[in-house]
Amino acid sequence: MINFRRRRFGLNAYVLLIIAVGVLPACEADTRSTAAPVEATGHSQASTTAATATTSAASQAITKLDFGLTRITITETPPMQRDIEKHEDQWREQLTPEQYRVVREKGTERPFTGQYNEHDETGTYVCIACGAELFASGTKFESGCGWPSFYDVANNDNIELQRDTSHGMNRVEVLCKRCGGHLGHVFEDGPQPTGLRYCINSVSLNFKPDE
Repeated sequence: MINFRRRRFGLNAYVLLIIAVGVLPACEADTRSTAAPVEATGHSQASTTAATATTSAASQAITKLDFGLTRITITETPPMQRDIEKHEDQWREQLTPEQYRVVREKGTERPFTGQYNEHDETGTYVCIACGAELFASGTKFESGCGWPSFYDVANNDNIELQRDTSHGMNRVEVLCKRCGGHLGHVFEDGPQPTGLRYCINSVSLNFKPDE
């Protein structure tokens, strides 16, 4: 397998500005260029602009996620019940305050502060909340974005993708399918063979080294 760990992808000026002023939390910015305009078909210019905005980052990522190597599709309706169900008080007892904020409240850790951002041991990254296998170290690469980045998942059955329109953006959220814990977001600016970048919070992960 090609090792992308030392490959670095530069952030564009827009993302650097966002991080500098703290406008958005970590993993909120997509480093790709904006989508091409949607052709108008009898709609007003305002309608065309709105359509373009709603078919930007997330919609392009969805295309690759649906037909790429990961074979994971967007979950339009979250499941009524998870394999692992706990009361929020139980999650608070199990997780640290920072882990709970990110995993259960969909927060984000600050860039370049995570335990696994520059981590390069061989093994498997699992969900901090339930232990589900999520990412293999062989798919981890150095993206330069400030958070652990992976170009593929370890087990499709443990990953769930949902549309995320928070913060006025269209993105694809990554969750642990077993417990529903928030992991991060996935973008379409990663290396081959998938072209994807799973931008994941360190606090959402635990690491199991190979024996």
